Amino acid sequence: MSKQKPAIPKGTRDFGPVEMGKRNFLLNTIRGTFQKFGYMPLETPSMENLSVLTGKYGDEGDQLLYKIVNSGDFLKKTTSEDYAQGAASMLPKIAEKGLRYDLTVPFARYVVMNRHELNLPFKRFQMQPVWRADRPQKGRYREFLQCDADVVGTSSLLCEAEIVMMINETFEKLGIKNFSIHLNHRKVLSGITQVIGAKGKETAFCVAIDKIDKIGKEGVENELRNNDFSEDAIQQLQPLLTLEGDNNQKLIALKSLLNSSEIGKTGIEELEQVMQMVNGFGLQAHHVVYDLTLARGLSYYTGAIFEVKIDNTGVGSVSGGGRYDDLTGVFGLPDLTGVGFSFGVDRLYDAMEALGLFPESSQAVTTVLLCPFDETAMFHALPILGKLREADIPSELFPEPAKMKKQLNYANKKAIPFVIIIGSEE
Repeated sequence: MSKQKPAIPKGTRDFGPVEMGKRNFLLNTIRGTFQKFGYMPLETPSMENLSVLTGKYGDEGDQLLYKIVNSGDFLKKTTSEDYAQGAASMLPKIAEKGLRYDLTVPFARYVVMNRHELNLPFKRFQMQPVWRADRPQKGRYREFLQCDADVVGTSSLLCEAEIVMMINETFEKLGIKNFSIHLNHRKVLSGITQVIGAKGKETAFCVAIDKIDKIGKEGVENELRNNDFSEDAIQQLQPLLTLEGDNNQKLIALKSLLNSSEIGKTGIEELEQVMQMVNGFGLQAHHVVYDLTLARGLSYYTGAIFEVKIDNTGVGSVSGGGRYDDLTGVFGLPDLTGVGFSFGVDRLYDAMEALGLFPESSQAVTTVLLCPFDETAMFHALPILGKLREADIPSELFPEPAKMKKQLNYANKKAIPFVIIIGSEE
């Protein structure tokens, strides 16, 4: 039998002890913040029924779902006609389940199934892996961790203000100082399309404007032309695309631009209320930037939208989210409003690594190593080891009386801060 070279599937990773130490530091910090703000932990199964997952992420998302073939003889319900008709006809007969694609749809499913027991508003956080049958490339994996926090059952803007607070608190604990929380509002974007005479074209407008960082102002204008926006509409957008100044100056300009749009004015009022609440918490440096070109995931969001970027790391957005008004409607529970956001753990990890912010202690699992000179010393060390562990001090005994240099090297490589050297005569 030939020896098989071990490998893991493309787009997946092993995390060794050093990486896990850093990841746990990151995850424990995020978890601590979520719990401090009253969010409760939730876990859902790795697999969901395909009926729950399909049709929620658009055609592209459906293609990226990992399907699980039925156990046993999964072909028993199929016929030669199914083969002839192709995958669309075959799939329902051979696969009923799939791996979850995100944590939001399972959360919506959970809320609907447990709506009579839930205490509203319901605040939950979830930190679990998700799977996407995507083409693997740098920074894009087929299995990755998501950290979501959502509140459903209230339209209070306190929830949006608390998201700003949670992002600030988490980054302060992680030691990240230079970052910006980009904030915009779905109603402001709808108001802009009304004012420039392009009502009903919100999606095309938002898809184009969201790319301004990548394709520039001229690229956005060309994309709008390709979507039948008039030259007059594009001309009216000019002050918006070149908007400078602090948040107050941007809001003044925006109020003047959206004076004739009721929905636009509502959006501005809500943004102002969120910031009044943030200031009410006494947070001086809130890092919030009004970004009128932010337009993430529009099919989904209906209110405030967020995106967080860390300066000088080149890793892109590390967190994002927003308010939605009908997440559970697809499962038969309409009009349940909510707001949520998530941290991108892999990107946050890369940013922390680039900035050198992981503490040395995040790698240390053991606090004390007992180093015996010989067999006698090993037996003498056992009661000491027992007492250290009784006192909840992570400790270990080097398992054989090796040369002292070897034992101390072991301690250095594991970043163990203390050693106790025991000899039978000493």
